[in-house]
Amino acid sequence: MFILKKKEGAARRGLLETPHGDIETPVFMNVATCAAIKGGLAAEDLRGLNCKVMLSNTYHLHLRPGDGLVHDMGGLQKFTGWDGPTLTDSGGFQVFSLAELRKIKEEGVYFASHIDGKRIFMGPEESMRIQSNLASTIAMAFDECIENPAEYNYTKRSCERTARWLLRCKEELARLAEAPGTINPRQMLFGINQGSTYEDLRIRHMQQIAEMDCDGYAIGGLAVGEETEEMYRIIEAVEPYMPENKPRYLMGVGTPQNILEGVHRGIDFFDCVMPSRNARHGNLFTWRGKMNLMNEKYARDPRPIDENCGCPACRLHSRAYIRHLIKAKEAIGMRLAVSHNLYFYNDLTEQIRRALDGGYFESFYQKYHNLLAERSPD
Repeated sequence: MFILKKKEGAARRGLLETPHGDIETPVFMNVATCAAIKGGLAAEDLRGLNCKVMLSNTYHLHLRPGDGLVHDMGGLQKFTGWDGPTLTDSGGFQVFSLAELRKIKEEGVYFASHIDGKRIFMGPEESMRIQSNLASTIAMAFDECIENPAEYNYTKRSCERTARWLLRCKEELARLAEAPGTINPRQMLFGINQGSTYEDLRIRHMQQIAEMDCDGYAIGGLAVGEETEEMYRIIEAVEPYMPENKPRYLMGVGTPQNILEGVHRGIDFFDCVMPSRNARHGNLFTWRGKMNLMNEKYARDPRPIDENCGCPACRLHSRAYIRHLIKAKEAIGMRLAVSHNLYFYNDLTEQIRRALDGGYFESFYQKYHNLLAERSPD
């Protein structure tokens, strides 16, 4: 059940009650693609970084180690040691990213494994069965993520097929909830809005899937090549048609600035690989803007990455030391940098929640929405 606590403009403060604990929103979900954060972080580390939700990848876990194995090990929570809420994507984005290896039909998608080339079929029922085996808190509906730009008529047909697939997802998840051996019979289902950058298709598709009464709704198919302002335009077009009493998720987005802008436009859930991916190369986020720790000026800098940060890296280590570790390809350097960026993202959404609770989100937004995208002055 989703409780909308209050609003400030379009920005929303909410709480999603789940079988694995409450999720306070707005929230950033930490991406653990193969059931682990790249950079050497374990479940215990996530708790120390104020992580609220762990997100894992259906396609990758289906291939390795196999969703049946994860089921037999007790589902994602017991398998990983993370006891908080989890979300699994549907595999639909891999349909998009594996474009050269796929064939889309009404029944589902045929494509080749990126590991060994083995032919794979995935449709709505298969995606739901895999996600049921993973026993995530939230399962994402199987959809087709359309590239931008996309041809109008193809996009229209794709949206119609994605809506039909959502109905099949709902029916299969309802069946699985009653099946013997299901680990999480209260698994939630989020539908996904598609439509490329066509406002009329986006709105029509949102109206159609809203009638299916999912547990939440996502905007998919953005941050895949279009200009940032195009993404914001689509969010603003779709948002009025998203059910107010259900959580709203902007998939695969994004930068700290994107998150602030998304909240400002009525979004509740976010995820992105950016904080961990950037950190592994020394690109860090701070409350004074972005920082490239590999710059020579940090070689003898005794200060923490961010003096306003409470993460383990900032509490214990200097910029100079972490820079040295990354340059020397010591694993601990990458681990410290990833820890910092994830802590920053989780702290950002916590500060947003506090601003909404205190009624000062608009001033918080005005202060930081450009600052966080700039280069740190020091």
